[in-house]
Amino acid sequence: MTSSLSDLLRPDLLGRTAYGAPQLDVPVPLNTNENSYAVPQQVVDAILASVAEVVPGLNRYPDREFVRLREDLAAYLTRTSGAAITAGQVWAGNGSNEVLLHILQAFGGAGRVALGFTPTYSMHSIITATVGTRWVDGQRGGSGGPFHLDVASAVAQVKAHQPNIVFLCSPNNPTGTALGLDVVEAVYDAAGQALVVVDEAYAEFARSGTPSALTLLAGRDRLVVTRTMSKAFALAGARVGYLAASPELTECLRLVRLPYHLSATTQAVACAALEHSEGLLAAIELVKVQRDRIASDLAEMGLDPVPSDANFVLFGGLADEKATWQSLLDQGILIRDVGLAHYLRVTAGTPQETEAFLGAMRRLAPTHRQEQSS
Repeated sequence: MTSSLSDLLRPDLLGRTAYGAPQLDVPVPLNTNENSYAVPQQVVDAILASVAEVVPGLNRYPDREFVRLREDLAAYLTRTSGAAITAGQVWAGNGSNEVLLHILQAFGGAGRVALGFTPTYSMHSIITATVGTRWVDGQRGGSGGPFHLDVASAVAQVKAHQPNIVFLCSPNNPTGTALGLDVVEAVYDAAGQALVVVDEAYAEFARSGTPSALTLLAGRDRLVVTRTMSKAFALAGARVGYLAASPELTECLRLVRLPYHLSATTQAVACAALEHSEGLLAAIELVKVQRDRIASDLAEMGLDPVPSDANFVLFGGLADEKATWQSLLDQGILIRDVGLAHYLRVTAGTPQETEAFLGAMRRLAPTHRQEQSS
C-alpha cells in the first residue's frame, strides 16, 4: 500500500491483514469445512431448471424482499427445529457473513461493544472491526475443559463488559463444541438491552439431542439465530446465509442492506435446493460417521480430539502444530492451523479423504505427539 493510501485508510484498519484460509490445489482439501460431497445430480437438474426460469428476466431487478426464499427457509426451519418460524422472522444474505455484517451495521458502530468467547469463529471479530465496533475477547475454560463455556462464567463476563452485542457460537468453530440452552437463556437474561446472536452454521451436523436456539426465539426479541446453506446443503459456492429473529429485528436490517442485495439467480438456486433438501441433507449422516471415525482414531494415536457436533474435529496433543500442518501438506493433505498452540482442525470429508488423512497421521503421530508431563 502506498503511503498516501495509508494516510487515507481508517486508522483502526492500519496493520490488519485480509482474512483468508489458504486456497491451495491439493488432492485432499480438508481445511475450510466445506461439504466434500458434490451436489446430487437430481438437485443439479432442479437448480438448472430454476435458474433457467429467471434468466430471461435478468434485465429486471430481483425481488427485493426475496419473499419466496424467506417462506421456504421458514418452512425448513419449522420442519427441522420444532419451532414455529414465520417468513417475517427470516432474513438472508450472500453467505452468513453478510447476514452478520447486517446485524453489526444495524446494532453496532462507533462507541458500541461486541463480546465473543474465544476461540470462536474469527469473522465475528473481523466483521465487528470493519464497522468500527470494539471487540472484547471473552474467555472459555474452567472445570469443563479449556473450550467449555459455563453459565456462571458467561453471565459474569456479560455483566462485566456490558456489551451491545453478544456472540455465541453453537456448535462452536473451531472447537466443534455445542452450548446448552441454559447458557443461551442465561446470557440473554444477563445481557440487558444487548442483542444476543447464536451462530448455528453447523447445526445440522450436531449429535442427536443437541438443541437449537431456534426453540428460544418466542418472546425474546433480542435473540438472533444465524444459519448457512454452505455446509449441510453443500452450497458453499452459492453464498446463501440466513437468520431467524423477531419480525421487528428483521425490519431493522432493511435499513442497512444494499438495494436488491440477493440476485435473482441466488434466490433461484436456494429455493431449488430447499425444495430438494431431503436429497441434499442425506450426506450429513455420512459426514458424521467420518467425523466420529476421525475423533476415535486420533484418540487411539495418543492425540487429543475435542468432541464435536460439527463437520470437523479440533485435535490437540501436537508437539508443533505448524510442523504437523506442513508435513501433512507435503503429503497433499490440507487442514487448518487455527492459531491454537498444539492444535489443528480437520474437516470430515469422504471415506477416502478421511483414510488419507488418518493414514498420514498414523505415520506422523509417533514423532509429532506432544510429550506427556509426568
